[in-house]
Amino acid sequence: MKICVLASGSKCNSTYIETSSHKILIDMGTSLKYTKESLEKIGIDIKDIDTILITHSHSDHTKGLEAYTKKYDAKIYIEEATFKELGIELPNYELITEDFKLDNLYIEVVRLSHDTASTIGYVINEDDKSMVYITDTGYINKKYLDKIRNKDLYIMESNHDVEMLMTGKYQYHTKIRIVGDYGHLSNTDSAKYLSNVIGDNTKYILLAHLSHENNTKEKAYETLKNKLDDNKQYVNRIIITSQDEISEVITL
Repeated sequence: MKICVLASGSKCNSTYIETSSHKILIDMGTSLKYTKESLEKIGIDIKDIDTILITHSHSDHTKGLEAYTKKYDAKIYIEEATFKELGIELPNYELITEDFKLDNLYIEVVRLSHDTASTIGYVINEDDKSMVYITDTGYINKKYLDKIRNKDLYIMESNHDVEMLMTGKYQYHTKIRIVGDYGHLSNTDSAKYLSNVIGDNTKYILLAHLSHENNTKEKAYETLKNKLDDNKQYVNRIIITSQDEISEVITL
């Protein structure tokens, strides 16, 4: 399994996953041009993408999707509530409601808490390798913790530093939305969840969806690293993703 975050942040989000049988995008919140060029940088032709998994309807996760469907034909997996909220025509899609199999892949759905009709994360399993993708949530329901425990790789939201947010320039109602149950995970919340679920199998953590206004890469990294150090936990790499450049390609 190969993983590369093409973009992740407040403005755009898309992640490439390659398995033995599929070339997958989670979300397409970048322009079609950016997606095509980013994939080319890692040696992938956009025409070879066969699967797109959608997390929710917000434009920073879907704005390139309509333009994509006019030129290419990957199958799009999407929840019905998200499909209706998105309101665009998708010529090749399948509605999902629960965990499903895709040839030799087992894809698990994690229901999240965000201000949309529906928002989900994914656990992608291939043979003895597995990864978690969770962004855009105010919290993670404890009933899903076992489902995401001890995976090889985590792409996890670490959206904001609470002090930066609350003393920053956003309007008060926006600040309350972000820190609330239907908002985003703070650095502290993200570190808490990750320290609870990582295990001996865990090799990589990619912190994602950092706010451009209310966070820094250094704060996100230090918050997680300090939490893991306090708990005497270790992973091979902690990587901070960006909305302006692709991450390295990780092979599990």
